[in-house]
Amino acid sequence: MIRIARIALFAAAAMTPVAYAAVEVIGHMTPAEPLTDARIAALPGAERAGWTAYLARSRALMAADKATLAAERQGLAEIPPPPPSGKSGGSGMPANLAAAFYATPEARRVADNIVSFQTPAGGWGKNVDRDGPVRVKGQHYVPIEHLPANARTGDDEAWSYVGTIDNNATTSELRFLARVQAMAPGAAGEGYRAAFLKGVRYLLDAQFPNGGWPQIYPLQGGYHDALTFNDDALSSVVTVLADVARRRDEYAFVPEALAAQAKAACNRAIALILRTQVVVNGKRTIWGQQHDALTLAPAGARNFEPAALSSDESADLLLLLMRQADPSPSVDAAVRDGIAWLEAHAVHGVAFEKGPDGRKLVDRPGAGPIWSRYYDIRTGKPIFGDRDRSIHTDVNELSAERRNGYSWYNAGPAKALAAYAKWAGRK
Repeated sequence: MIRIARIALFAAAAMTPVAYAAVEVIGHMTPAEPLTDARIAALPGAERAGWTAYLARSRALMAADKATLAAERQGLAEIPPPPPSGKSGGSGMPANLAAAFYATPEARRVADNIVSFQTPAGGWGKNVDRDGPVRVKGQHYVPIEHLPANARTGDDEAWSYVGTIDNNATTSELRFLARVQAMAPGAAGEGYRAAFLKGVRYLLDAQFPNGGWPQIYPLQGGYHDALTFNDDALSSVVTVLADVARRRDEYAFVPEALAAQAKAACNRAIALILRTQVVVNGKRTIWGQQHDALTLAPAGARNFEPAALSSDESADLLLLLMRQADPSPSVDAAVRDGIAWLEAHAVHGVAFEKGPDGRKLVDRPGAGPIWSRYYDIRTGKPIFGDRDRSIHTDVNELSAERRNGYSWYNAGPAKALAAYAKWAGRK
């Protein structure tokens, strides 16, 4: 567990010691630190070897990804445009249709697109409509806008999100491939099975020595190197790996050795979740949106995303813990206290809705419960970030662009509270 004594005050660069309710701006967020050789060198000796090997493997895989693309582009008269952007969340890859669909030419076309865009490292980029054409020689792996027209190598400024678990990337591709290969026995499905197994190994390679995952792998730097819970990324990975470990239904083809590795990875991830639950004044609370890879303290991300307690991501982690078979006393305690924290910090009688002046928090008797996306770690009160890294206590004081362009309030934790009622009475 992460205790408040170990946490730098939600990455605020400066804080004026005044009454909380009397201020609108209470500080400025500090960007998250990337994973570097220097930071690893400062670790206790016993921890250095694993992290050093991890960083070296990441660099080698990125170099291989870039070299492969550069080699493909040699001799091309014209570099193909990158794939067009699609919707986030597994666009074109439905995983919940009747089994017969996955034997259709339509499903095979999607699966062929997935296989063609798999990076040499084994992952996939995000926000691509997989119902499009297959990748052609020299084409970028991801939908990068404004790719330099004269780019002859993969080592360009547009190298971003080439392999990620953000926005359900990689996990969506794996689930779709698993469904398709199950309906393609023999040689017809070998390519899909090979891509699936390569993707699983990618997830295993990407796992931190402490059991978490970065948002992007191979590592890209900045906040992307942090341990991410954002948008349910870690829970999506663990859920896929748990299915791999069980070797049932469409996952029955997975080799036993790889299934065992997947199970071990899931166990490390659950232990990591328990370690990162933030403790304030001796009491377990919830989790951050992301945590520093090495210190495990909550970390910021984009300028308007300060290090804080995050309600929606925490609700998803609690649901993941509640899905564990035979939960340990540690899991029981983490769930109980996390649910209690969410119940105590629900907001009633207000709504965050669109009006003549854009989205604002307004009084709405009888409304709720809803939750702020972020809460101050020390006080448990809602906080909000702006583009200039300022941290506010009133969402209505944010710039119009950020106030209207981000989900500052949500009802996501309600699903965890509803699940807990059944989970708590299971015995």
